[in-house]
Amino acid sequence: MSEPRKTVFITGASRGIGHATAAYFVRHGWRAITCSREPVPPQCPRNERHAHITIDLAQTERLPEAVERLEELLDGQPLHALVNNAGYSPKQEDGSRLGCLDGDMDLWLRVFRINFFAPVFFSRALAPHLAEAGGCIVNLTSIAGHRVHPFAGSAYATSKAALTALTRELAADLAHLGIRVNAVCPGEINTAILSPGTERIVERIPLRRLGSPEEVASIIYFLCSEGASYITGAEIPVNGGQDVY
Repeated sequence: MSEPRKTVFITGASRGIGHATAAYFVRHGWRAITCSREPVPPQCPRNERHAHITIDLAQTERLPEAVERLEELLDGQPLHALVNNAGYSPKQEDGSRLGCLDGDMDLWLRVFRINFFAPVFFSRALAPHLAEAGGCIVNLTSIAGHRVHPFAGSAYATSKAALTALTRELAADLAHLGIRVNAVCPGEINTAILSPGTERIVERIPLRRLGSPEEVASIIYFLCSEGASYITGAEIPVNGGQDVY
């Protein structure tokens, strides 16, 4: 007898790391329910192993709608993993970073709603489902949350630093429910949001290349697997050794 199919809920999955993660889980036999403000890309399969919820996570008042829709799609089946992947990194008009004195407060609020408060909401709202399944949470942080980055702005960096702290707090608070909580911390990953000048950073990465979204997805998958059953409160860097120097 084969094991029942597991289900993962992934935010920000219309492209990049999120899309690659959804595809990775589906290839490994999971059902993926994804969520983003854009429709799912045409190349992503629409079948019994994938469903999509279209919603802007910056609209905090609509987040309960996403949970209601998710519960409809689950239809009484367990939820085994939550991947808080959605991220927003605004730039200046010329593509340069926004510092602490740049951008109005509404922009900062939008960044934090997507990057930090959506993970808080979903982690709290879905904890009963995850506890029932002995599930886990994986948050997508960033190397920018640990150092000043030449391209990632101050609002993005501080929101990701807050998400790192949230990972630790959730791991402590949810352990008694049997829910593991970890983070994956990507460095320079080859996605559509790369900034001009990234090649200068690559020269200082020991592995001398960008990472792929699939390489990040594989670590997310591992943290949701039985192989990571004794790992919680960890933040795994996926950066080719970028923080060695």
